[in-house]
Amino acid sequence: MDNNVSKIRSRVRTLLLAVFVVVLSQVASADTYQSGQHIEPAYEGWRPNPDGTFSFMFGYMNENWLEEPDVDIGENNSFSPGGADRGQPTHFLPRRNRFTFEVIVPSDWGDRELVWTLNVNGVERKAYATLKDDYLVDNMVIASETGSLGPGTSSPESRSNIAPIVTIQGDDFRSAKVGEAISLTANVRDDGLPKPRRESTNTGDELQRRMMRPPSRITVGKVNALFLSWNKYRGPGNVSFDPPYPKPWEDTRTSANSPWGALWLPPEKPEDGNYEVTVTFDEPGIYILWSRADDGGLYHDDYITVNVTE
Repeated sequence: MDNNVSKIRSRVRTLLLAVFVVVLSQVASADTYQSGQHIEPAYEGWRPNPDGTFSFMFGYMNENWLEEPDVDIGENNSFSPGGADRGQPTHFLPRRNRFTFEVIVPSDWGDRELVWTLNVNGVERKAYATLKDDYLVDNMVIASETGSLGPGTSSPESRSNIAPIVTIQGDDFRSAKVGEAISLTANVRDDGLPKPRRESTNTGDELQRRMMRPPSRITVGKVNALFLSWNKYRGPGNVSFDPPYPKPWEDTRTSANSPWGALWLPPEKPEDGNYEVTVTFDEPGIYILWSRADDGGLYHDDYITVNVTE
């Protein structure tokens, strides 16, 4: 009897060890893709506008860590019903990008669906937007979803927060030549809320403590601090920004120049609120550049069109 029990226990241990090895090997070989993967369009929710219309809010999850696909408006990047072009991006940054753009629908939209279709690297995905109550978004939802707040939490300062305002100075339409840099200025105004979690500089001891600190929550975490980002929104070629501004996407890697990164430090704020950048294009065509001001909790966008010639 004892011998049989011992054999059974031995077999169980062997089986458990085999399962552990299989699971461990699967984890070790889990793929993190740099390129070649698809993009999941995401419906983030809706919010009412003062004039009675509604804004459907969209983002996406690019499954790639490096590839930034360009997908022209058309059958591979379209909305329905109605016109295919609803102001969506044609250039997609890596990984998770929340609340990237909004589509305004009329006050009599009712229970219809607005569908965003993306086909990237041969894989088609759709996001379905409706006015169902479960998808109603307010500032607290935005702050929580983007990582400014912990899940299901709020604070007096976060409830009082007003989104920053970014305004690109000068004409909305510019001209440039391939390889020749142009200068752009974006003015950012903010109410100072939420109060920054970090200063622009830190001691070595503080950085060491931050590196060794275990995650404080299971949801994405973001630094509350005012920053500006510049990125290509549409256009045929590559665009270089100097200096490189922080990323607007959830790059949690250390020292990734991202507010979601463990060691990220917010840049110094110009006293006059004017952020300068020089932009260079490597191909001719029509480009839309996207500027986003973000205080950690809320955001505001502005855009500029550039006609680039040889």
